[in-house]
Amino acid sequence: MPQVVSFSFFRFDTVRSRLWAFAMMGLARGPMARIADIGFWKLCGSGTGEGFTPLPNTSVYAVLATWPDAETARQQTDTAEIYKRYRTQACEHWTVFMSTDSVRGAWSGKTPFEASQHMNTGPLAALTRATIKPGILMRFWRRVPDISAVIGQDPNVIFKIGVGEVPMLHQVTFSIWPDAARMADFARTGPHAAAIKAVREEGWFNEELYARFTLLSDVGTWGGSSPLSRLETT
Repeated sequence: MPQVVSFSFFRFDTVRSRLWAFAMMGLARGPMARIADIGFWKLCGSGTGEGFTPLPNTSVYAVLATWPDAETARQQTDTAEIYKRYRTQACEHWTVFMSTDSVRGAWSGKTPFEASQHMNTGPLAALTRATIKPGILMRFWRRVPDISAVIGQDPNVIFKIGVGEVPMLHQVTFSIWPDAARMADFARTGPHAAAIKAVREEGWFNEELYARFTLLSDVGTWGGSSPLSRLETT
């Protein structure tokens, strides 16, 4: 059975629950590491606005994890005590399950995702992760508002969020698209294309990773409904 990746998002609407979620960025590490059959995992905060900003959004947190197969992924994200605690504290939660189509680069010195032997031609998710060199932080974040504005207005993007392990220095972008062609139209034009060119020419990152995924299933809601339900209308 191929590896399955879960990405879980949690929204918190009270001061008490937000303080709890912030504390869990440290306190949840032990319980996460003890989940049976879990592989690579990360606890992430999020950014404000479209999510692609250095300002933290104290109401949204995320948990990324890899599992040996789909059954284990669904069972453990449903029954593991730390996931249950997150859902109890959250006012809304959504988890998407995926298989990896392609991956290149490293995350914390590892290649966390195992690519399958096929390339998806339908709806897909894309994830980028980078460790930004401290010396170029201001140049990097000056470009982000233009990119954020464009992706926020793009009618083709089904879901998008910016998360990270460490504010300012570690940036993860995650987005869902109807197909690869429409994702490429965004990636290769406008401010995003200019930023990618600068990354390559000036060496902005100490470490970077890019992965594409096939969407398998989801559970929960985000903004009142499943984001994947939008795929039926695109």
